[in-house]
Amino acid sequence: MEARKAYLLLEDGSMLVGRAFGKIGTVTGEICFNTGMTGYQEVFTDPSYTGQVLIMNSVHVGNYGTKPADVESGRVTIHGLIGRNLEEKFSRYQANKNLHEYLEQNSVVAIDDIDTRALVAHIRQKGAMNCVISSEHDNTETLQHILSSCPSMAGLELASTVSTKQAYTLGNENSSKRVAVLDFGVKQNILTNMVERGAFVKVFPAATSLAELQAFNPSGYFISNGPGDPAAMPYAVETVKQLLDDDKPVFGICLGHQLLALANGIGTFKMHHGHRGLNHPVRNIITGLCEITTQNHGFGVIPADVEANPNIEITHVNLNDGSIEGIRMKNKPAFSVQYHPEATPGPHDSRYLFDDFLALMN
Repeated sequence: MEARKAYLLLEDGSMLVGRAFGKIGTVTGEICFNTGMTGYQEVFTDPSYTGQVLIMNSVHVGNYGTKPADVESGRVTIHGLIGRNLEEKFSRYQANKNLHEYLEQNSVVAIDDIDTRALVAHIRQKGAMNCVISSEHDNTETLQHILSSCPSMAGLELASTVSTKQAYTLGNENSSKRVAVLDFGVKQNILTNMVERGAFVKVFPAATSLAELQAFNPSGYFISNGPGDPAAMPYAVETVKQLLDDDKPVFGICLGHQLLALANGIGTFKMHHGHRGLNHPVRNIITGLCEITTQNHGFGVIPADVEANPNIEITHVNLNDGSIEGIRMKNKPAFSVQYHPEATPGPHDSRYLFDDFLALMN
């Protein structure tokens, strides 16, 4: 690939120069980082990354290519990519495209030859902020003007933009365990984990009414992960309140965890720089055991609100910063976790949560 300069401008004025990779163009979004060493294609297709420019902290990204099976949704969802060494050559014989072709075909603007570890340290200190990547413009004033039009992630509703437009089903339609999934950006492997456990799953658009969900005659409800600010989703909070009144099992992951909290009067907040990676330690308070977890979130639930709610019990806490990673209701068959038990990529320590959910339906 012919060398071409690209420019990265952060909201705090920091400017970095690297090489263009992927699509030639200009893109904005909230900068964030993932510390995982593998699974880049699954990360790129996770709908929860919508609206974000992603730093991959691993030194080499793209070295095993891409293939159609390694996806978590029907499209690449990141707005842009920042890497130290974004590789064209790959070693895996099953792969059918190199990373440059993959990003180019999916219209992802990327920049490499960036000291990503120094950049990650900067974001950890300064916090999440918007940025612009451009392989078209090198003028600082032009880039600042483009960046000024990028909306803040706080207050941004994005789930409806990635949700399915039409309901669809997966699994054995004769199963006695029927799960109605509210899709706010659900990952494919979440659905796979339920289907592998014998559930018949129907995935519904984000704004589906309770009546439409009930028409499926579900045994339980699942509230999915997704992008954006949960506090900007009053329509979803109201639906979750109605689900709880139906007194059937409810399970939420990530955004679904935040929506369950909001439905119980618990507020959410924008985190300093979020949790994204494959090795976050979480303690299960109920069992006393530690789980290594995959995480991807920039919002959390307010601890003081959780502790003040007599109907909510904390079930999981993050061992790095003490943030709340799981809750359950004392008066309803409902629970949620902030992290990703389906873990693609990542460890399988937390997949028992899908077993717990289906067991509640018995």
